Amino acid sequence: MQHRELHDGRSDGLQPLVSLDLEQVDSFSDLLNAMADTAFSGRSAGEAARILTGMFRDQSCGVVMTISGAMTVAKQGKIVCDLIDRGCVQVIVATGALIAHGLTESIGLTHYRADPNQSDDDLFEKGYNRIYDTLEMEANLNDLSTMVEDVLMEQQPDGGVWSSHTFCRAIGKRLSERDIGTGILRSAYENDVPVFIPAFTDSELGLDFSTWAIRATLRGMSDRQRADVSLADALKNTPQFNPFLDLFEYAQRVKRHDSLGILTIGGGVPRNWAQQVGPFVDITNDRCGTSFQPPRFRYGVRICPEPVHWGGLSGCTYSEGVSWGKFFSPAEGGQFAEVYSDATVILPLLIKAVLERMDHAD
Repeated sequence: MQHRELHDGRSDGLQPLVSLDLEQVDSFSDLLNAMADTAFSGRSAGEAARILTGMFRDQSCGVVMTISGAMTVAKQGKIVCDLIDRGCVQVIVATGALIAHGLTESIGLTHYRADPNQSDDDLFEKGYNRIYDTLEMEANLNDLSTMVEDVLMEQQPDGGVWSSHTFCRAIGKRLSERDIGTGILRSAYENDVPVFIPAFTDSELGLDFSTWAIRATLRGMSDRQRADVSLADALKNTPQFNPFLDLFEYAQRVKRHDSLGILTIGGGVPRNWAQQVGPFVDITNDRCGTSFQPPRFRYGVRICPEPVHWGGLSGCTYSEGVSWGKFFSPAEGGQFAEVYSDATVILPLLIKAVLERMDHAD
C-alpha cells in the first residue's frame, strides 16, 4: 500500500480557524468579524457581514432588498427603514402582507403577543388574526383600508393606471404628510426608493384596492339592490392596475447602476421576481434582436432557513442562479453569503455590525 504524505494545511495555504474569544469582542462588528473565522452558520454570518459592508460601501452598486415572511409583524421593519434612510438600499421588493402589516404600525396601531391559552376560534370571534405567536387586529386592517380608500379617491397615477410601485409611493407620501410614525413606505417615499409588490393581490392591500373598486361599482344602489347583486356584477369593473409597469420600471431602475447587489430575507416571489431581471434582458435580446447589456448581481447575501434539497426558489443557492444568468460567478467577481437562520435572530446582529463598520469608516 502506498504511504500517504500527511499535510498540516499550512503548506497548502489553507486558512486556519480561530476560537471565538469573547473577551476580545467589544462590539457587534468585532463579534461578526470573529465569527467569520469559526464554522457553520457562524462563519456564514461573518462572511455575510463582510460582503454587505463591501456592497454598501461600493458607490457604483445599486442594492435591491427583497423581503418575505412576517418581518414587520416581528418588529423588524425599523431595520429596513434605517437601511433606506442611510442610502444603503435603492430598491425594495416585498410581499404585500409584509407591507400591509408594517403600515398598521405606521399609522399608530399596535400588534400584540398571542395568548397560548386562547383557541383560534376565540381569536376569530374577537377579530384577532394570529401570525404564529403574534396578533394583528382585524380593526387595524379596517383602519388601513380607510386610508387606502382615501388615497385612491384623492390621487391619480400618471396615465390613470396604477401599479404596485406607484401605489406604494402614494401611500408613502400620505404617511410622510401625516407624520405619525416610521415605516418602510414612508422612508421609501422620502428617499425615492421604489417599493415593488409583485404578488400584489395576495395581500390586504390588494383586497383593499379591490373592495374600493367594488364600492365604485355599487355606488348609487340602495341597500336592497346591493343585497341582491350577483358576485359577477359586483366584480365587473376591475381596477385600473398593470403589473407590467412594475416590471419595466424595475428593469430601468437597476440599469442605472454599474453593479448590483441583493440582500434577501426569506425567499418566495420577491426573491425570484427581483433576480429574473438578467434573464428578462437576455431573452429580450434573443427574441427581439436588441443588444441591451444584461444586468447581473455581483454581490448577494441571503438569510433564510429553507434548505436547497426541496428544489424551491426560496432555498436555491446563488451558484444555481449563475446557471440562469442572474449572478456573476465567483470567477467573474461574484461574492455571495447564505445564512441558514431565522432572520429575526441574525438580521439585527448582522445589520448592527455592518452599520458600526459604516459609521467607523465615516
